[in-house]
Amino acid sequence: MKEDFIYYLWENRLLSKDLTTVDGETVYVISVGVRNYDSGPDFLDARIRIGKTLWVGHVEMHVNASDWFCHGHQNDDAYNNVILHVVYHNDTERLAIPTLEIKGKFDESIYERYNGFLKSRRWIPCEKIIAGIQQFTWLSWLERIVVERLETEVKDVFSKLVANRYDWEETLYQRIMRYCGLKVNNDAFERLAMLLPLKILRKHIDNPLQIEALFFGCAGFLECEFTESYPVLLQREFKVLKAKFNLSVMHLAYWRFLRLRPPNFPTIRLAQMASMVRNFDKLFSKLQTISDLDSMRNLFNVEVNEYWDTHFQFEKPSRLVRKNLGVTAVDVLIINAIVPVLFSYGIYHDDQELKNRTLGLLNVMEPEDNVIIRKFLGLGVSVCNAQQSQALLHLYNCYCRKRNCLKCRVFSALR
Repeated sequence: MKEDFIYYLWENRLLSKDLTTVDGETVYVISVGVRNYDSGPDFLDARIRIGKTLWVGHVEMHVNASDWFCHGHQNDDAYNNVILHVVYHNDTERLAIPTLEIKGKFDESIYERYNGFLKSRRWIPCEKIIAGIQQFTWLSWLERIVVERLETEVKDVFSKLVANRYDWEETLYQRIMRYCGLKVNNDAFERLAMLLPLKILRKHIDNPLQIEALFFGCAGFLECEFTESYPVLLQREFKVLKAKFNLSVMHLAYWRFLRLRPPNFPTIRLAQMASMVRNFDKLFSKLQTISDLDSMRNLFNVEVNEYWDTHFQFEKPSRLVRKNLGVTAVDVLIINAIVPVLFSYGIYHDDQELKNRTLGLLNVMEPEDNVIIRKFLGLGVSVCNAQQSQALLHLYNCYCRKRNCLKCRVFSALR
């Protein structure tokens, strides 16, 4: 037995109707209270009739009644207003607070199913039945989950916003940089954004060569000898810019090439970013006024330096391939960088229209294509748009993988 399961039974009113304390007094739950995720009792401000008396206060839960003393609650004033102690097994008579023992007071099959989910070695515990969940239940759950994911992203955006002294343009730039690197190089691109702030790039926005020199130089790709004219020129430019702005240089060990398709090499992504940043003059302001997806995509429709048409890395010629940023790559940036920052701005300024418009973008975008989404598709789950794919990513990472089944509506729908 786990305390989480007792919380689940209590919150969803799954205990039998005829409840009594261990002293024989009837227990009638009018309100289960509010779940407390901080320190202190597990549920706050519950309303419970015990015997003939109506009590308003907190509820604490344990597997064993003796856990009250093991956890030191008898010495903590935060527990002075506990009106009911809910336990699976009452193994002590020392506690003066009314105690409700729930052993035998709920449907054991629910616990058996939960225990089976916890022990499951399947990719997700419910993979055999998830496709059969009622459509209304499933879609409403995905809508809630995508908001939960955005709320998580908003916290990250606000954290960076504070660090950037409320500069929304700089915060957006850092977010775009992170997701320009794909998953394997996200951290490296974000580190580069911290070393090379947008305010420095803006000073050279009309000089493509210097922008490229700043990106490749700070990333550490110019710290070697070259024979080709393009990298030699970049190296020469960066030497001056490095001294001018006292710039730091990353070690090449930060960058990953292994198991990446050549078009996704960090060198190509940096070349694309160097071209993209030339459109970053008041980019955040522009994005606030754009209402359609195609116009937003056009802001990232850039061409890289012609050197990269015949290279994937410096000094390694390859066949001719244009290295423009494709629609799929642009959509990754919109979904993971643009949408969270715009949604955060809507929250910050209480702009409901902007929040709705931002969520609307996810509704008209194609769903993402990655291992997790393909797994769900293989289980018979339909994914219609980016909002649903974002929800499924959050569902897997925060619920399925961590076996947080009790908090998932799929598990509740099986009752």
